[in-house]
This record gives sequence, structure tokens and C-alpha cells, in this order.
Amino acid sequence: MAGIETRADSETDLIIVGGGMVGLTLAVAAAAGGLRTAVVDRADPAAQVDAGFDGRTSAIAYGSQRLLDAIGVWPAMAAEAEPIVDIRVSDGDSRLFLHYDGAMVDGEPLGFIVENRVTRTALHAAARGTDRIRLLAPAAVADFACDGAAAIVRLEGGTVLRAPLLVGADGRNSFIRRRAGIAATEWSYPQTGIVCTIAHARSHRGVAHERFLPAGPFAILPMTGNRSSLVWTERADLAPAMMALPDDEFLAEIERRVGGFLGALSLTGPRWSYPLALLHANRYADRRLALIGDAAHAVHPIAGQGLNLGLKDVAALAEVMIDARRLGLDMGADDVLERYARWRRFDNLALIAATDSLNRLFSNDIAPVKLARDLGLAAVNRLPPLKRLFMRHAMGVVGDLPRLMRGEAL
Repeated sequence: MAGIETRADSETDLIIVGGGMVGLTLAVAAAAGGLRTAVVDRADPAAQVDAGFDGRTSAIAYGSQRLLDAIGVWPAMAAEAEPIVDIRVSDGDSRLFLHYDGAMVDGEPLGFIVENRVTRTALHAAARGTDRIRLLAPAAVADFACDGAAAIVRLEGGTVLRAPLLVGADGRNSFIRRRAGIAATEWSYPQTGIVCTIAHARSHRGVAHERFLPAGPFAILPMTGNRSSLVWTERADLAPAMMALPDDEFLAEIERRVGGFLGALSLTGPRWSYPLALLHANRYADRRLALIGDAAHAVHPIAGQGLNLGLKDVAALAEVMIDARRLGLDMGADDVLERYARWRRFDNLALIAATDSLNRLFSNDIAPVKLARDLGLAAVNRLPPLKRLFMRHAMGVVGDLPRLMRGEAL
């Protein structure tokens, strides 16, 4: 980082590297709080909102929906967001199961299933709607330096940006994290995630299904219309063969796992696959630098909470930054960033541990283990107070919540 040009072409309040869903949400939240932000992203914005860019959906927890509503993004997403009314968890073909009934939490949706394309489109529209956000894309960071006075970022084209704070929101393989020398604990799972969308003859009734199979969890997530998103965890050595199957044979594999409760099935659109891994940065903050989203932590999709963890990071960081600025303080100061890091660390570590343990517990077909976990599911199902607590955790409405997660303006 030594020798970087310090004369800036652009002075701003915040530089965010990574213009995905988490990075852009932070930019829009910061703009709502009066901050000027430069967002640097490698991808072409037009490509990011194209249907072929990412066929995945995300589970937007109830608390995350309140954040998106508070910053004015949710109205553009609402019509294409399917509420999750109930969740049913089962272990293979066992008759014992766990049912999370939305009526137990005052009838509020447990969350929403939204196509990533829809979320990205809404965020890009919000970013274009304010002069406080400058989107530099496609563009890449060549180098950066963070000292006692400012963060200075040099782009590959030579442009130099300067701000009190730099945020790395550039994903699991974060250039910002690695270039800053922040180590991370990480490992790959012997599993691959396969994602596709199916149409079906019968209504899903807003019920999300999580079925635990020997290779890993198989989630059937309700989408608008008679459609569902499948998040299929398969053994890494078998996934390429599954992905290479002709459509009719691929659909037959799906039908074998789904069963007949949705009626006749058909594929709609292409299929995607991606490796599954765990990552946790040893620290979330450095001198004038903060990490959010997958740059700080990546979890197994077993609970559908990856994006929600990133959005909680956004809410916490936006709050400490904007509160500091309103008090006339330096929002990139060490104590401000340490407050953010402390706020988020326990919650992230707890979910990482929970998802990793659940995946290891359920991704096998060992008879005594299977019996024990089936009895465990049935026992929790008979304990309404415990079920209600688990449901509220999944909704993202438990704990020391940032204001945005409570649906309040900054």
C-alpha cells in the first residue's frame, strides 16, 4: 500500500467496494442518513439486473424486510415477494416433523422469498434516485491505503477516491479483506448447492419446506404464482453429473425428492450450481476499514440466513456511522468501528456454529443419529414456547436490534 497517490479525484463520506445486494443496501441506507457514497463494483450494473445473471432467490427475514422498507426499497419489491406463512422441517421420509406456524407470531410473515434479480433491480433504482450515491461500475480497485486521516482508494483506471471510511462488501473472496491482511477461518464443505425454479400444478400455500436428505438439506421455497425455488444440497462429487442431466432426467430427480404434494412439476429457466463453504474473518474492522456481508462471514445455506446476516451488518454499521457523524465525531475512528464489530460478532458466530452443526448432524443416514434427530424434531414441535423463540430468531426480531431492523428511520 506504500506509495499510493494521496491526491484524490473525488472526496466523499464513504467508499464501498462491492455493489451486490449488501453493498448497495448500505449505500442506500447511508444516503438516507445524509452521507455521500462512492460504490465500486466489477460487474456491469445492466448485467446484474439481467435474469441470467443470478437465478437464485433469497429468504428475506421479517426484520430485514423492515430495514428495506425503512430505506424506501421494499415498495419496489413487495409485489414480487412471496410471504412465508409456515415452515415445515422433516428428516427424509420420517413421519416425525417440526412445523413452524405463522399464527404463533401474531400472523406476521416469517419472511419473504424474493428473486435476487428483483432485489438488485430495486436497489439500483434507489441508488439512481439520489445524487448522494455515485456508482463506479464496471470498475476494480488496484490498491488502497488507510491511515490516521482517511482511506484512499486507487482504481485500475487511475481514479483516486478519498473518504473517512472504506467498506469491503466484495464477497467471500474479498480483495479488500485479503489486501488489508485480515486473516479468516474458512473451509469448504464436500457439498454443492444446486438452484433452480419449478412451476407446479398445486398451490404451495406459502409453506416453505426443509427436507433433510443424506447428501444435505433440500429446500422448497414458495415464490409468487405457482412456483417454488429449490435449493438442493448435493454431494460435490455427484453434483456435476446432476447438472449435466437432460431436463427430463433432471426433473425426474427433483420429483423423487419433492414428492407429489405439489402435483405435476415443470422446470422454468436454467439451473445454477455453486460450491458451499464457511468463512469467518478474524476481525471485522481495521484502521478506517470495515467488512460486511460475505467479506466478513459466509455460512451454509441450511437456514437461509446468509443475506440476512449481511443486512444486519448494514443496519449496525449504518447506525454507528450516522450517529457518530451527527455528534460531530469521526465516523471512521477506531472506537466507532469497534462498536460495530462488537455488535455483530456474537450474532454471526452463533449462526455460523448453528448452521455448521445442523449440516453435520443431518447430512448423513446413520440410523441411531437419524432416530435421535427425528425424536428431537418431534420434541421441539410439542413445545410451543421454544418453537416461538426459534421462529422469532428466524424472523430476525430477537436481540439488540439496530433501528433499521426495528423498522425505524436512522
